[in-house]
Amino acid sequence: MPRPTGRVLTLLELLQSGGTRTVAELAGRLGVEGRTVRRYVDQLIDLGVPVESVRGRYGGYRLAPGYRLPPLMLNDDEALAVLLGLVAGRRAGLTTAERTANETASAKIRRVLPRHIARRLDTLLEALAFTDQPGEFDTPDAGVLLTVADAVRHRRPVSIRYTDRDGRRSERTLHAYGIVAHAGRWYVTGEDAGIGEDRTFRLDRIADARALPGSFEAPAGPAPAQRVLSGFATAGYRHEVTLRIQGTPEQIRARLPAGVASLQEHEPPAGEDRADGRWLRVELRVERLDWLPPLLAALDRPFVIERPEELRDLVIALADRLTSSAHRA
Repeated sequence: MPRPTGRVLTLLELLQSGGTRTVAELAGRLGVEGRTVRRYVDQLIDLGVPVESVRGRYGGYRLAPGYRLPPLMLNDDEALAVLLGLVAGRRAGLTTAERTANETASAKIRRVLPRHIARRLDTLLEALAFTDQPGEFDTPDAGVLLTVADAVRHRRPVSIRYTDRDGRRSERTLHAYGIVAHAGRWYVTGEDAGIGEDRTFRLDRIADARALPGSFEAPAGPAPAQRVLSGFATAGYRHEVTLRIQGTPEQIRARLPAGVASLQEHEPPAGEDRADGRWLRVELRVERLDWLPPLLAALDRPFVIERPEELRDLVIALADRLTSSAHRA
């Protein structure tokens, strides 16, 4: 059972989360009676914590506005969650500014932790192994990220200076719908007001972001994450590939995720037998074709190549090599 001192600190944490908390709510969270909550509040006031009493039907307790919070207090589970989040974020590339910011944040948290908790966490991190190697990613500027996030929340236009993958620089006015983290990178999706079309931009390629006057209405339709994945699947590349694959969307998505390919139902022509199972049309755009034959083999589903002919030749060549190897003594 928690000691009274532990409950007092828990009460402080609840009040720090913001808003007015009723006595009944606090009593339920702490597992005590209402009069005990009042006694704990008195103890916080004696410690110099400015707890205000709010009268009325929806009254209760809250911290005074502008109160400067005491040093960071984390229990074992909270400290573990924060440090593992920093480690995972660094490995996934979802950090901002310099990598040193992630490392110094971890060091600061460790310094304020009780010694026994710090030792246990260090033991876990030393024993922890990952099956993948940490990637090297270009990280966005924290100021740009926060400015764009504010524009998303308040539906305000934002001016950005952008450098595309070919090194071309431009200044654009963006109606940002949302920020998406995908495959170790940060993206913002929205309408490029200059051309009136939806676009997706990598945040690490934005050199400057500045909020503009005015507002806009976000359109109905797919969520920002789906817009980003659809944009990847339909982006302009060297080869346009169209396949028909027999199987369920789940079977196909296991090898061709939404960021790579788009799926749609295939309606067989009149007279074609519909009893041989469900077929889906798969479309994707790629720079190279050589990785597709092994993927189709691993998918292990019946398929038809509609285009390009070059892909058909590569599949036949792979089949010949596999047959030759299978017959080799």
